[in-house]
Amino acid sequence: MKKIALLLMMCNAAFAQSKADLSSAAKLFDLTFTTQELDTLYSDVVDNVANYKAMHALSLPNNVPLSLWQNPRLPGIKFNSVKRPVVWTQAQLKLPSNKADLAFFSINQLAHLLKTKQVTSVALTQLFIERIKTYGPTLQCVISIQEDLAYAEARQADREIAAGKYRGLLHGIPYGLKDLFSVKGTKTTWGAAPYKDQAIEEDAYVYSKLKESGAVLVAKFTLGALAMGDYWFGGRTKNPWNLNFGSSGSSAGSASATVAGLVPFAIGTETWGSIVSPATTCGATGLRPTFGRISRSGAMALSYSLDKVGPICRSAQDAAIVFHYLHGTDGKDLAAVDMPFNYNANLSLKGMKIAYAKNYFDKIKDTSRSEWRVLADLRKQGVQLVPVDFPDENIYTFNIMDVIIGAECAAQFDELTRKNIDDLLTRQAKNDWPNQFRASRFIPAVEYINAQRHRYTLMQKVNEVVSQYDAIICPSRGGGNQSAITNLTGHPVVCVPTGLDAKTKLPTGISFVGKLYDEATILRIAQFFQDHTAHEDIHPSAFLL
Repeated sequence: MKKIALLLMMCNAAFAQSKADLSSAAKLFDLTFTTQELDTLYSDVVDNVANYKAMHALSLPNNVPLSLWQNPRLPGIKFNSVKRPVVWTQAQLKLPSNKADLAFFSINQLAHLLKTKQVTSVALTQLFIERIKTYGPTLQCVISIQEDLAYAEARQADREIAAGKYRGLLHGIPYGLKDLFSVKGTKTTWGAAPYKDQAIEEDAYVYSKLKESGAVLVAKFTLGALAMGDYWFGGRTKNPWNLNFGSSGSSAGSASATVAGLVPFAIGTETWGSIVSPATTCGATGLRPTFGRISRSGAMALSYSLDKVGPICRSAQDAAIVFHYLHGTDGKDLAAVDMPFNYNANLSLKGMKIAYAKNYFDKIKDTSRSEWRVLADLRKQGVQLVPVDFPDENIYTFNIMDVIIGAECAAQFDELTRKNIDDLLTRQAKNDWPNQFRASRFIPAVEYINAQRHRYTLMQKVNEVVSQYDAIICPSRGGGNQSAITNLTGHPVVCVPTGLDAKTKLPTGISFVGKLYDEATILRIAQFFQDHTAHEDIHPSAFLL
């Protein structure tokens, strides 16, 4: 009897301690429960844990999607469904005497030289692969050179062009992919040590579309491990303007390599700043399209309701060309849609309503900074700019992004955390993924769902403002929460370089925010700005040191 009594006492002590733990845990979620409530709910929590363990026994590969799909379209909004042919401005030029100059030619210029058979795709491919081999190690921007594949695709492009089977402006043009896109026969490392030998035998939608256009994959570029920052398992990707700085991320290698002339363009992804930030840092032109504009099939999933695919180029017109061949869906990404992209390189800005975010600009007290010069440059060209308060503090009253991105990213890499595989990741500081994934385990499902509901009201309020203008000009860095807000709402952004900072000699930039699915207009406005300033035509030399 004494043994039974002792056993009962031990069980009661364990039960009491567990309930005490439950009470403490509730406080982490801004909740308090009475003793009676804890007594009542305790067994349900125990059952839930058993259920979680059963779920944990079933592995979920990264490419298994949600059954819930984010959609940026709101009730009552009408979109243009008419697709019109895009007429591109034709470049007219001769092959330069110094073929090294081709490294910084635009896509349009290279396309003209290829179409007129002044240069071959094999010759261009050789040029860029040699540059990748020469400067890639210094910039730490390359994970793998796809030499065999590149020359095979280049030879095919040359045969087709010679036979008069010209596929368009990307035919025979070399490019690079952020190494979270799978390509059969290659490693897809996600920039992270646990996956550095991973091979996914699937051709991502992006690669398939570029292959269909006749483009030539020459390399897969670095990304911060699991799409955060610029640190990857092999080092830190460098800023080609100053090797003492990183290139930002997570599309770190795509931006660094494009600006350094290692490829004419590269493909990146953005969940929260991963195209705009490295493009701005390195002095590239980056397009983060409307959410769902480009299918993500075959790409590493980080956050299903936030991930987007976009080009990183040296000019807005190049970005328009690449996007023209990429946008659409293969039906595998249920968030992706096929909407028109009616780009007009000669469209007049007359009659357009272009605003600037006065509340953001007012925070930049130094009016000599490049952001203010952008407004002055556009006004000199006759553009009427409307001051507007970008919806920010009055509607973004708590950090919706942290809740949503935290829960979704931690779910995608659940086993990495539970099985302690995250110990293999190179970076282990407070703001790195291992700690972020662990912290996100303490986001309750109820709070995640309610954050998504708040996101819907955010989408409504932001669209009320953005839909009134053809573009809203915002600082690419600082000023407010535009990056978090527009990533949550799904609105497109194109960022362009605006020269070099007078003190740091590092690139500066500006962003044009557009209406949903209206990348064509903001790209045209960005092209207009570049036509009259030519900041995109300056190139770095630091990486040559």
